[in-house]
Amino acid sequence: MSKSLEGKVAIVTGSGQGIGRGIAIGLAREGAKVVTNNRKPGGFSSQAYDKDSMPEEDYQEMLSLAGDADATAELIKSEGGEAIAVYGDVTVEEDAKALVQAALDTWGRIDIVVNNAAGMGTGGITQLSDADWDKMTVTKMKGAFHMMKAAVPHMIEQGYGRIFNGSSDAWIGLPGNDAYSAGNAGIVGLTYAAAKELFRFGVTVNAYCPQGQSPAHAVEYNKMLRHVKEMTGNDPDPRLLAVVEADHGDPANLGPIFAYLCTDEAARISGEVFGFKSSGKIDRYVYPQTVAHAEREAGTGYLWEVEELSAVFKDMMGEDYESHAAKRSWA
Repeated sequence: MSKSLEGKVAIVTGSGQGIGRGIAIGLAREGAKVVTNNRKPGGFSSQAYDKDSMPEEDYQEMLSLAGDADATAELIKSEGGEAIAVYGDVTVEEDAKALVQAALDTWGRIDIVVNNAAGMGTGGITQLSDADWDKMTVTKMKGAFHMMKAAVPHMIEQGYGRIFNGSSDAWIGLPGNDAYSAGNAGIVGLTYAAAKELFRFGVTVNAYCPQGQSPAHAVEYNKMLRHVKEMTGNDPDPRLLAVVEADHGDPANLGPIFAYLCTDEAARISGEVFGFKSSGKIDRYVYPQTVAHAEREAGTGYLWEVEELSAVFKDMMGEDYESHAAKRSWA
């Protein structure tokens, strides 16, 4: 490892297991001192899933991947790194402040914040409950807001900071996952806005859409494979499965990508949305922009006639227009 983060202090929320654990370990291997975090000791996955609702092998795989902030911190220390575990719910402002304060009390600074904590789930408009909505939007958006609010003043004072907001490829709209899509799209909007505010202070803000091994992925992925076989009578294409499984490998592989974006050379990279896969793939989303415009001729007033808008929208949408809504995926 290059140890490019020697002397830097990082907080990774939701790092008791899964993607967050991998990022925390990856940053520590690059030399960062790390505050690990999840809501409470013991982890969440084993409590979130009913053992009787899945095959025994799926349950055991989930348990093998589950953990908590202490387990992640101990693993980092076993590899020669420095880490402390701080439990707390980042949707609670005081808990978020406590995470930042722990970094300051222990190491005197805070350089990197990875807002990884999230609530996962599925459900379309007619299936979602209020509780589902809050789980998939509040944890991610309010948690990121609280952590940024607590850490940014110290980063501005230092003249250096790196903030990474966890999103998902679902941010552009995944059918049947409305709340999850909304929460992740909200993170992108927050990232764009904060990046523009903080760039002049030497603080970068980027969003990342990760893929890697986690307890939730193990359960949901295995469930999906069984569902496909039930629907089609065939096993999914093994070539496709090999790609998916590689993309959902060891999330510690993401560490060097985050480490590079924390270097001085990467100080110009901010306000971006990236896709990071554990297979080493990196995607960059294009920044949203206006692609068509219409207005009435000068002197004709501002009020459109409905009849004239037919030609306007035909011109704006193009002859070959196909609605994004007609596509049943995010691809």
